[in-house]
Amino acid sequence: MGDAEVTIVGGGLAGAEAAWQLAQRGVRVALIEMKPAAFTPAHQDPGLAELVCSNSFGARGIETAAGLLQWEASTLGSLLVHEARRQAVPAGRALAVDRKKFSSAITARLSAHPAIQIRREVARAIPSSRPALLCTGPLTADALARDLQHRIGEASLYFQDAISPILLGESIDRSVVFPASRHDRTGADYLNCPLDRATYEAFVAALVEADQVQPRPFEDQKLFHGCQPIEALAARGVDTLAFGPMRPVGLVDPRTGKRPHAVVQLRREDKEGLLWNMVGCQTRLKHGAQRRVFRMIPGIEKAVFVRLGSVHRNTFLNAPRVLSDTLALRQDPGVHIGGQLAGVEGYLESIVCGLMAALFVHGALAGRLVPPPPPETMTGGLMRYLREADPATFQPMNANFGLLPALPQRLPRQQRRLAKVERARAAFLEWVRRIEVVGVER
Repeated sequence: MGDAEVTIVGGGLAGAEAAWQLAQRGVRVALIEMKPAAFTPAHQDPGLAELVCSNSFGARGIETAAGLLQWEASTLGSLLVHEARRQAVPAGRALAVDRKKFSSAITARLSAHPAIQIRREVARAIPSSRPALLCTGPLTADALARDLQHRIGEASLYFQDAISPILLGESIDRSVVFPASRHDRTGADYLNCPLDRATYEAFVAALVEADQVQPRPFEDQKLFHGCQPIEALAARGVDTLAFGPMRPVGLVDPRTGKRPHAVVQLRREDKEGLLWNMVGCQTRLKHGAQRRVFRMIPGIEKAVFVRLGSVHRNTFLNAPRVLSDTLALRQDPGVHIGGQLAGVEGYLESIVCGLMAALFVHGALAGRLVPPPPPETMTGGLMRYLREADPATFQPMNANFGLLPALPQRLPRQQRRLAKVERARAAFLEWVRRIEVVGVER
């Protein structure tokens, strides 16, 4: 094979998918993977596309966010989604795989491809050749991360991820929560969940007693003060939260005409207010405990959680600040970013982000602009989040129906979801036809 036209750094899910997509379109690829020359603390196998945590790609059904994203990826010829279905193990409605067989199959397919050269070495800096595609994931090696940070700025690359839960806006009880900002300094930009003393003290007690996820050794780092889990603050004393992130100063509950004992504020994640972030509620509680404890808060007793909270090691870019519509660095358009490094969360999302980065790179090589899918699609919703989320509060996101625009008509929840799925499929197929993107053979 001659000199590569595209250099991809990272042989995880996003990098493997991107390499296949480009190679199948006739592009010569150099895929740089540091294993087995070096391993992160989370990786154990030298194979490509290693699954580190869960072995699940989410629900199969097209009526779910994961199922819809699987369909869109499959429509574009995703090798990894195809292989996941081939290596599936019984898991009810979920698409779960034999992780060893899955990685081995992907490694074999890429190793045998005549247009892909796999180089087992550590990339200590962004490759000098262009275009280059970085798919190094949440545990990007320190030297490469420093080089990337130097190029984009100290404040645009994150290493510790403190995530608060995100709620579906339409599931919040607007008869209980009230819009206001403290002292009305910035307008009524927040939704406020009011707690009286008894409710607040019960909530604090539940936080302290709830089951927590223990950090892995490489995540057990001192956190910035603003990143402390809410249960850790609660353990300092019953009044800590009421005088901290849940302080009610400057807020009046219009139902009572009085200041609540405490409030949990919700901040919008998007312009339309489809998604709302629970401010200051980053947490290491287990998922079941989060749903149980946070639903003690008035106004969100029946809320739908589209993302649950966590505090963990994660390297990712501030995408809306530094990435273009085509996942290229604004400071260096010849460098594209794929996978979790771009600010998506989850296996399937990483695959799709790598696939889209490959399509954008292929378009650049051909001298044409490939626009992102429309926002009515799950892939397009993720891409829109990366470019339109508030840079001041950006956090990685996984696929969920809250990313998709609201329907023009009001429907029952199940009908609403199915209507969004049908709208997404039609819009995705029209996008594929309009820009002449075809799925590659697997």
